[in-house]
Amino acid sequence: MSKETKKPKISERRRFFTLLAQNAGLGVMGGLLWTGYAEKAKSAPLTLRPPAALNEDDFLKTCIKCGLCSEACYNRPSNIDKETGKQRPATLKMAKAQDDVTIGTPFFKPRDIPCYMCEDIPCVPVCPTGALDPILVTNDKHELDPKMMDMGIAVVDTNSCIAYWGIQCDACYRACPLMDVAISLEYDRNDRTGKHAFLKPIVHMTACTGCGMCEQACVTQKAAIFVQPREVALGRPGDHYVRGWDTKDQQRIQNRVDKDVTTHDKRSSQKAADYLNTEVEY
Repeated sequence: MSKETKKPKISERRRFFTLLAQNAGLGVMGGLLWTGYAEKAKSAPLTLRPPAALNEDDFLKTCIKCGLCSEACYNRPSNIDKETGKQRPATLKMAKAQDDVTIGTPFFKPRDIPCYMCEDIPCVPVCPTGALDPILVTNDKHELDPKMMDMGIAVVDTNSCIAYWGIQCDACYRACPLMDVAISLEYDRNDRTGKHAFLKPIVHMTACTGCGMCEQACVTQKAAIFVQPREVALGRPGDHYVRGWDTKDQQRIQNRVDKDVTTHDKRSSQKAADYLNTEVEY
């Protein structure tokens, strides 16, 4: 009798430790998978954030994933469909696991729904932590100014843009809320035909807000104009080169370290008269 009663106890104990080991293994595996996902999402370089977002590192440290900015975007009065009277999908989405964006943080995809540059920028004032900083979109009159938004910059792929082929298309130009300021059309002779003109869209980096209306309006199957974060789309001249007429660019080099860049090769250390009358050196 005693042997029969002991058998189930041993079996139950074995099952308990087996389940404990399985759960521990699943926990460790889940932690590794989550860590891998978090690192992948953090390193996604093409994520477009809401207006007035801090730089990506500071944004991720400050955003508490509350979703208030997305709610404000969805509930804005201008988001009501005039034909149906119903709310349209919001520009801002809260990232899910499949989005390759840090989960729970706001972002948008212009090809789906661009930023409509609302005059009152409702998504920014509701942020409780400053991850969206109103100062970044406040002008000298202490008013929120959509023209000060900087979500990214539109980039034209001249190989796939049909306007660069000679087909007259100005869809992105017409869609731009800052027409002739952020995007202008450049007229150029089409030497291939000899009688037609190119109307090439040109993006002006100092005015483009990265709203993405141009990207959504693009008629090609895959948009030939698309918004990217400025850090990705633009080069970096370094602290030794500055646009003297641009106050903001002068602020960029305030912390530069003085360094003599004129002695990096033999010619730079010479006077002009030392080498201008000599043969060309290669």
